Amino acid sequence: MFLDRKIIELNLIQNKMLSSGWGQNVIDGTVVEKIIYQSDELKVGGYLAYPSDINRKYPCIIWCRGGFGNAGAIDEFNAKGILGQLASWGYVVFASQYRGNSNSEGEDQFGGNDLNDVLNLIPLAEELAFADKNLWGIEGWSRGGMMAYLATTKTNLFKAAVISGGISNVDSEFSQNRFIQKLFKLTQRENPIENYDDELKSRSVICFPEKISKTTNFLILHGINDERVNVNQAIEISKKIIENKINLKLVLFDKGDHFLKNHRNEVNGLRREWFDKFLK
Repeated sequence: MFLDRKIIELNLIQNKMLSSGWGQNVIDGTVVEKIIYQSDELKVGGYLAYPSDINRKYPCIIWCRGGFGNAGAIDEFNAKGILGQLASWGYVVFASQYRGNSNSEGEDQFGGNDLNDVLNLIPLAEELAFADKNLWGIEGWSRGGMMAYLATTKTNLFKAAVISGGISNVDSEFSQNRFIQKLFKLTQRENPIENYDDELKSRSVICFPEKISKTTNFLILHGINDERVNVNQAIEISKKIIENKINLKLVLFDKGDHFLKNHRNEVNGLRREWFDKFLK
């Protein structure tokens, strides 16, 4: 349930930057709110975005942020841009900061119990007359991709999923990436675990691809030169998704980095086309 909702108001300079980066329709045609909602027994912060015209129903999308802790947390400006863009395409958008971050209660576990903070966004649609509760998509970038993959193993609700630079094998990244090692060890600071194997595998959808929803349509995007999450993460999970007879489109970007900065227009076009195809 919603515990608090507050519409975001940006200043003139921020709105000019927003218009330049995401388009004037993001400013004029959408509403973005900062929210607090109940997830399990915790108060967790996040965002809600939707078209300004609320006289009709819109499909819903959950957007999963990347990073760990407050590194990667969504500020109000980026919420208005990133989530407002999705809302301008005709969607109601929900996003969580995850527990333990941005004054939220609890502890970020990097794909542990904080997965509930993603799933507990779903009931919020019941409180919005303009949300079509029967049409859901999910999107995740980087760590958010991991969260989106895991969410699709828990429910068949999502008709479309867009994953960019997503982690599908935490075990592989743990052994190769010092950044992931640091993040994961931080998640265990209150309850240290000597053997990480089970914890790593429980967050790695590559280890249980048979649990992925068979009715979810996946668009997987990844930069070949991704310096944070190896492109093989996308290739290997794509093989497993195909083996499980799940609809998939894999797009690899030549010289693309983790954020696909040089492919922004193409990426946005693919994302919008995918959601529109399966949610409208």
